[in-house]
Amino acid sequence: MNGESPTKRVSTPRSAGIVYLVGAGPGDPGLITVKGLECVRRADVVVADFLADDRLVAEAPSQAVRIRVPWRPGRQEEINNLLVRHSEAGKTVVRLKGGDPFVFGRGGEEGLHLQRHGIPFEVVPGVTAAVAVPAYAGIPVTHREITSTMTVVTGHESPDKSRTDLDWEAFAKRIGTLIFYMGARNLPFIVERLIEHGRPKDTPIALIQWGTTPKQRTLVGTLDDIVSRSRPASFTPPVLIVVGEVVSLRSQLDWFESKPLFGVRALVTRARDQAGELSESLVRQGAEPVEAPLIRIEAPDDWSETDAALSDLSGFDYVVFTSGNAVKAFFSRLVEQGLDARALGGVRVAAVGRATAGALRNCGIEADCQPDVFRAENLVETLAGNRDLLDARILFPAADIAGPAVVEGLARAGASVTRITVYRTVMEERLPDGIASMLEDRKIHLAVFASSSAVSAFTKAAGPDRLKRLAGGVRIACIGPATAKTAAEAGLSVDIVPAQATVSALVAAIVRDRLAAGKQHTE
Repeated sequence: MNGESPTKRVSTPRSAGIVYLVGAGPGDPGLITVKGLECVRRADVVVADFLADDRLVAEAPSQAVRIRVPWRPGRQEEINNLLVRHSEAGKTVVRLKGGDPFVFGRGGEEGLHLQRHGIPFEVVPGVTAAVAVPAYAGIPVTHREITSTMTVVTGHESPDKSRTDLDWEAFAKRIGTLIFYMGARNLPFIVERLIEHGRPKDTPIALIQWGTTPKQRTLVGTLDDIVSRSRPASFTPPVLIVVGEVVSLRSQLDWFESKPLFGVRALVTRARDQAGELSESLVRQGAEPVEAPLIRIEAPDDWSETDAALSDLSGFDYVVFTSGNAVKAFFSRLVEQGLDARALGGVRVAAVGRATAGALRNCGIEADCQPDVFRAENLVETLAGNRDLLDARILFPAADIAGPAVVEGLARAGASVTRITVYRTVMEERLPDGIASMLEDRKIHLAVFASSSAVSAFTKAAGPDRLKRLAGGVRIACIGPATAKTAAEAGLSVDIVPAQATVSALVAAIVRDRLAAGKQHTE
């Protein structure tokens, strides 16, 4: 060994797997960190708490394994073993935890378990409920004129214990804000201890259920009356408890629950891959979307007519798009045929509606003309304003169920129209589990339809008897006149139709309707 010290052997992990302990935030999926979302998007396995939003779990790759692990007594060991088993198989595992992994999230326990098994891990902090949930209720946990301290406490301590691990005397005499996690069931015990140790009975207190989500509820009172006030309100977990003078600021700082659509549960019936945009727009206005994607967008059975048209694009004067789906399908097939946007050189392009024009823009094409209203006469009028349509050759990529109005209107103006099917609209046979009962129990306040096909899919899945029972019980919003006409023909009474057939205009019209009617449509 030439007198050299022996080289110390360093053990290496048995596989290339790794575990990321990721904080998902307290409920609102938009509160996850950029790094946390990046981890989810490259995960092989996602092990998620019940508080982690479904939309975050859906961000994982399509082939990823998704495992929900609602916590219950004795389950932590099972979760620990799950993390080890999948990481030892060489997987990238994301343990998606509500709030922050190290703030009452058992992330420390899981990290120690991984360390003992030689599993590499990283911690991605999350926005903790202690700060975010009160903020969404309009309660700042500190305020320089009220308090500069806050204390975070577990409220899950059993009242049957012979001794307590919490310094109730210090909590009662502390002038700062007290924040209790998991304290809903022990509220009487918490209040009793605080008063017993000297906290004034008139101290403001707030209970916040499902904080940062559209289901958020807030109940404000004092230590003296909060227990009696909470009984009829049925505040069940998850609930965060905030004690302190900062609670009194809620009346001035409430921004979330005062949104115009807060408390409105809206049925969203767009196609599965499109519901996100509409749902997110509704959430921004405070609504709770209930997604019922009754339509699937699939490729046509036969591409021969489309491929023939794509090979002769220069022979057309116009290509007319009436939906974003048609744009995506058309350009996807164009690429598959070894072509790109340059194939449309010299061809004028029309887009009906801003959303369709936006989809074109994403493909590198700026529409030459853009009628805002989806009516055949508007399209013909707009195109005719650009040039004489007599003998004009027009390509119309559309869905398999597209009606004849566009073709007939352009033909009457003298154009020669070639209609090609670039996607199929497949309707589900029945309403998703739970949606039917929510409708019948009047737990849905608003049904939103963004296409005629969505109306058709809904009416087919719901059935005539259920539609009759819904009459007058649910407000109906349609994205444009064509969709509204289909809804009316199906026997639905349409309440809301925006002037422009776009998601933003639709949501704005829903907000105006809500403001005009007040909040009488909520439960």
